[in-house]
Amino acid sequence: MSAPVRDPEPPAVTTPAALAEPTEPVGRKWTFLLVLANMGVWMAFMAPLQVLLPDQIESISPDNKKALLGWVTAAGALAALVATPLCGALSDRTTSRLGRRRPWTVTGALLAAVSLAALAPQDTLAGVIIAWVFVQVGLNMMLASLTAAIPDRVPVAQRGLVSGWTNLPQVLGAVLGAAVASALVPGRPGYVALGVAVVGFAMPFVLLTKDDPLPESARPQMRTVWRGMWLDPRKHPDFGWAWASRFITQLSGASASLYLLYYLEDEVKVADADEAVLQLTAVTALFLLVTIVLGGYWSDRLGRRKVFVLGSGAVLAVSSVVMAVAPTWPAVVAAAAVLGTGFGVYLAVHSALLTEVLPSAADRAKDMGLVNVANTAPNLLAPALAGPVVWLAGYPALFAMSAVLTLGGSALVLRIRSVS
Repeated sequence: MSAPVRDPEPPAVTTPAALAEPTEPVGRKWTFLLVLANMGVWMAFMAPLQVLLPDQIESISPDNKKALLGWVTAAGALAALVATPLCGALSDRTTSRLGRRRPWTVTGALLAAVSLAALAPQDTLAGVIIAWVFVQVGLNMMLASLTAAIPDRVPVAQRGLVSGWTNLPQVLGAVLGAAVASALVPGRPGYVALGVAVVGFAMPFVLLTKDDPLPESARPQMRTVWRGMWLDPRKHPDFGWAWASRFITQLSGASASLYLLYYLEDEVKVADADEAVLQLTAVTALFLLVTIVLGGYWSDRLGRRKVFVLGSGAVLAVSSVVMAVAPTWPAVVAAAAVLGTGFGVYLAVHSALLTEVLPSAADRAKDMGLVNVANTAPNLLAPALAGPVVWLAGYPALFAMSAVLTLGGSALVLRIRSVS
């Protein structure tokens, strides 16, 4: 008898390397280069806001400097809200032989550098706004590609630690950027120095790390770019809960920090509120630097995310409660230390959690861009929320509200099912 004829087996479907779940651990060199690239981005974000833009606006209109600075920062924030998810979506659809992310990192760095140089000589409000918007577009183009590097290349078991390291530039970048703009290259030439730093810090990561190209056959359809800007939380509940958790917690922090200067003047009665804010920022940064990497490391070791988010949320709430009930300078300094301790753990672990609930490997950069909306939008909404609370009930009510929001935002991670 002849052997039975079997139907041919269908060919195996191979996931392109660009879309595969990473399994090979990343080394210290890769992590350091990503931290360095992010350092350039955050230096260029923070130094203009802290030093250069306020001085430039004051030279344009000393009497209206506060209002005009608000217009400039609001225009930049709106540009960031659009640029990050949009550039992320386009990065996800890039089929260059150089990879999906490299072209956007390089283009964003060059655009930011040129725009920073163009910002330096501006002596009109319109010129400052236009140049700053282009700076924001370039930096957020970079941010979209760099934040996607973690879900692209880092295994889940390493993401807490790597997220901790890559969030450090948000603190260190502000310090180094301010040093460049205030001491090393003071005045408007500081803009050019920051542009050089953006490009110089990004290129080692671009040139020395791997970026798998996306085959044309695996490319998501271009017509879905705008439609993908909205993710239905009913279809992707874990991502929806994680996004809402980040949004509410960030809204809490933005609301509490908005009136910090006036709180120190009116309630704590400090002699120099500006200096006091700098001192509190330094205390917060010091404790954050201690906990951000340790929190991510222990989260990886234990294979747990939610308990760290819940614990850090409770610590953040304690900080707000102290501010509400004890408006004295020693208590406020203690609250700043508690804030830094909790926020370091929160940033590292919640960032790692978010990478584990992304809806699709094909849209990693776009979805991480949507996460940036949760980071940025609260800064625009905080005045509308915090202002009436302070006006009607005072600063204690503001910080009490902040504590409630923080606890509620962190508790939302309990609704996530795919991450422990």
